[in-house]
Amino acid sequence: MKHSRRAFLEAGLTLPAVVGLPCALHSAPELAAGHSLVTAPAQDSSFDPWVEIHRDNLRHNVSEISRRVSARPILAVIKNNGYGTGVANIAQLLEPQREILGFAVVKLHEAFSLRDAGIRKPILLLGPFDQQNLADAIARDILPMVYTSVGLALDRIAAKMQKPVALHVCIDTGIGRVGVPYHQAAPLVGDLAARKSVRIQGTMMTFTEDPDFDKEQLRRFNETCSGFEKEGIAIGKKHAASSFSLFQHPDAFLDMVRPGMAIYGIYSENEFRHTGVLDLRPAISLKARVIYVKKLRKGDSAGYNRAYMAKDDVWVATLPVGHADGWPRNAAKGAKVRINGDLYPVIASVSASHCIVEIGSEEKVKIGDVATFFDAQPGSRPEDVSESCGASVYDLTMHLNPLLPRRIL
Repeated sequence: MKHSRRAFLEAGLTLPAVVGLPCALHSAPELAAGHSLVTAPAQDSSFDPWVEIHRDNLRHNVSEISRRVSARPILAVIKNNGYGTGVANIAQLLEPQREILGFAVVKLHEAFSLRDAGIRKPILLLGPFDQQNLADAIARDILPMVYTSVGLALDRIAAKMQKPVALHVCIDTGIGRVGVPYHQAAPLVGDLAARKSVRIQGTMMTFTEDPDFDKEQLRRFNETCSGFEKEGIAIGKKHAASSFSLFQHPDAFLDMVRPGMAIYGIYSENEFRHTGVLDLRPAISLKARVIYVKKLRKGDSAGYNRAYMAKDDVWVATLPVGHADGWPRNAAKGAKVRINGDLYPVIASVSASHCIVEIGSEEKVKIGDVATFFDAQPGSRPEDVSESCGASVYDLTMHLNPLLPRRIL
């Protein structure tokens, strides 16, 4: 069974992208403008879980990606609260790196949060907007991803701004989510290119990540773009490659690449770990402190519905992390947590705010010990959790509660 990006997508967890829906314009609480380090507020307990972000690993991963793509520019995808790191945090850490051309987000409020935090590099908005959103985004120098007939609105905005509107065009080559269908792209792109109000900075597509069909998608994209270029239409930088494509489709690196998960040091497919193509180092960790240790007697139970039954006398530890924090419910089906250098299995059931680990016949753990749910160490990597219990690596990071403190190391 796949516990990868593909399985995550097949589970129906893809992001909606419907043009015309308004977006909230307020940033998440942890995205304080101008702060690259988000710490716990004073009222937080020392036992509350926290997320760590490792800047050296981020730099390493960006360098590895750049090497892989022969120094092509990198458009860093930092959607969904920066894959759990905090969108402003991650942008502030990545912006100084010369390999990073700019950033891509899906939610309009995340794009605004980046500008509020002082981010100056280009920001591409991949998600939906209405006409007012479009005007507000352009006023803040945010690039819209366009695939519908918005020429008249762009004319009005450009006239008000007294300069052309820069944008990227999205072409659908078969994923069917958003984007002008490739066989209908010529009229739209021709119309946009003919307007003095518009400057096409990029043209993009998204792979389905079906290995066979991806080849056909790339053929459609290249053929469509070649048609525009033969007509003298400037379509900017072409981009298609996500983290998945870094391993599977070097022919899709084009003018720049658009990775997400690889930047955070996590392999989007477990088998990619063993290819030697990229040496990725996880740059995000989830940790907490043990809140309770006790000995269960033989026959005692733990968890809702008595999910765990002690076969012998055994020590267990309770950790203040549950599915409300982003720790998946199915972690109890094989995941392990590291405490004092040893890995202990998650047992019983994962509740909203707690989980339990089995320590064994000896009391090796005490209250206050640090428990690591995932980090960069072998055996504790997000991919290890994924393989052990079936949780997607995307669930592990993207579902981290945005209210958890983020600590940059």
